[in-house]
Amino acid sequence: MNVIVVGAGLAGLTAAHRLAGRGLHVTVLEARNRVGGRTHGIEIAPGAWVDAGAAYLGDRHTALTALMADVDLKATPTGMVGDSRFALGDGVQTRPGRFPPLSAVALGGLFDLLTELTRQVDVAAPWLTPRAAELDRTTAAQWAARHLTHPDARLFFDLFLGEMMAADPTATSVLHLSLYLASGGGLRYLNAFEGGAQQDRIDGGAHQLCERLAAGLEVRLNEPVRAVHPDSVRTARGTYPADAIVVAVPPLLADRIEFQPTLPVRRAGPQTACGCAVKVHLVYPEPLWRRAGLSGWSLSADGPLLSTVDDSPPGGPGVLTGFVTGAEADRFTALSAEQQRAAATAQAARLFPQLPAPMAVHVTDWVHEEYSRGCYAALFGPGDWIRLGPHLTTPHGRVHWAGTETSTEFFGLMEGAIRSGHRAADEVLRRSP
Repeated sequence: MNVIVVGAGLAGLTAAHRLAGRGLHVTVLEARNRVGGRTHGIEIAPGAWVDAGAAYLGDRHTALTALMADVDLKATPTGMVGDSRFALGDGVQTRPGRFPPLSAVALGGLFDLLTELTRQVDVAAPWLTPRAAELDRTTAAQWAARHLTHPDARLFFDLFLGEMMAADPTATSVLHLSLYLASGGGLRYLNAFEGGAQQDRIDGGAHQLCERLAAGLEVRLNEPVRAVHPDSVRTARGTYPADAIVVAVPPLLADRIEFQPTLPVRRAGPQTACGCAVKVHLVYPEPLWRRAGLSGWSLSADGPLLSTVDDSPPGGPGVLTGFVTGAEADRFTALSAEQQRAAATAQAARLFPQLPAPMAVHVTDWVHEEYSRGCYAALFGPGDWIRLGPHLTTPHGRVHWAGTETSTEFFGLMEGAIRSGHRAADEVLRRSP
């Protein structure tokens, strides 16, 4: 059986690895000049890497940890020892832990509302959630305007969506927000370092997962797929015969492909948006903020860096990773490269006055990355789950679907991508002679 996998990200390579292991002939076609998709490593010093894309994992990410063991990769803890810095409209404050200097009552009320939304959603089939149509036509911004009366709750809600989902509240539905939180393990798990979804990183970088999976596969780079026919896949370089096809690219990219016969429902809708995320890595000789008893974590109401975290490689240089998300990402990406570096450096100096000028600043713009169309994942907007949800995993003839956006388990995370690759591969194996 000859299988073509479209996309050499984590979902596609996971599917290809499982299929090849069962003796099928698998060819992976990738548009980029590298494997990895929305995982991507930057070497900041000889042998020292940082994650420019997906990075974090927790103990519930069982498929990811099993894959790491299979390819001989280990986890390293995300450093969170020390105080945090907050710039939320009244200067810069230092606080223990990560709870911001905002009204505890207002934030508690916000968390209760979000927890209730999370409890209501049908994770296996969000479109069957009680009041699904109402939740799906309401944006997160509209929901906040109705339910959040305290300014601290409104401020934190926008920052929270940016940090957790790389989302602008106007671009995502309440049903999508609810599914994202529920599928990822709940509000508190997703937001936690120790004991949560951000507890660890992959030692040496998450990009190694895809590189090691690809090492044993036939992968063809620089071959964006143009068309998928019932028995073949066409690129600019040629046509590949196929008995089965796994399409493992984000919905907005899948809709660029010509499918014959035509898809009954497109993979994205007019309201589907790309995740708005830019990662900025500021590199220092060592993690100098630790000398002042700081963890490197910060939260800011004004950009460009809405949050920062200490991503220093063990024994390597100091790395402060800044996240530019939501509407702030649009403003930031409109700047020149020099202006971006200057703005990020100036903000880091305000947050951590003891820091010298960084040795290097690396900016990874996922908003305009041609073969990702955003990061962390696509944002399903008003009407998307009702219209698209029932079809996300339904095979189209010989075409099967993978990608974190097709997984209602850990949607938007590496764990979701891997689980989707397993599912798609198993569908193909059930069809094989």
